[in-house]
Amino acid sequence: MIHQITKSFRYFFKLEAASGLILLFAAILALIISNGIFSEYYFSILEKYITLGTKDFGLKLSVLHWINDVLMAIFFFFVSLEIKREFLQGELSNPKQAMLPIIGAVGGMAIPALFYIVVNFSDSATLNGWAIPSATDIAFSLGVLSLLGKRVPISLKVFLTALAIIDDLGAIVIIAFFLLR
Repeated sequence: MIHQITKSFRYFFKLEAASGLILLFAAILALIISNGIFSEYYFSILEKYITLGTKDFGLKLSVLHWINDVLMAIFFFFVSLEIKREFLQGELSNPKQAMLPIIGAVGGMAIPALFYIVVNFSDSATLNGWAIPSATDIAFSLGVLSLLGKRVPISLKVFLTALAIIDDLGAIVIIAFFLLR
C-alpha cells in the first residue's frame, strides 16, 4: 500500500504541471482561509514566532518573515541560477535576445509607476507610494504556465522567468535607492 502511495507521489512530481497545480491549489486555499471563518486563526499563525537554533544563538522570526525572508530568498536564488545559465549558455546568451525581457521588465515597472503618479499627482501623501505598482509579481504567471506543460514553448518560459527576475531586481533597486531614507 505504501509503495502504491509513493508511486503516485513520484508520478505526480515528475509532471511538469505539478508545481503549477500546487501553486494554484495553495492560492485558492489561502484565499478561502484568509477570507473565511478561519481568517483570525490563519493570521495569528502568521504572527507566531519560530526559532531556529538556541535561545542565545539563533534566528527568531515570525512565520510570515520565514516565508517572505527565508523561503523567498531560496526561491529567487534557484530562479536566479536558472537565469544565469540562460544568460551564459541558453536562450538569452545572445545580447539581442536578452534585450527583450530587459526592456519588458523596465516597461513593466515604469508604466504602472507612471500611471500611479498621474492618478495621484495632486495628493502628496499618496504620491509617495509610486514604487508599489512597479513591483509586479510575474513569478505567479510561471506557475500558471507550468500548468500548460509542453504546450508552452521553452522560449516563453525563459522570457517570463527572465522578466520576473529583472523586474524583482528593479523593484529591489527602487526600494533601496528611493524608499529607504
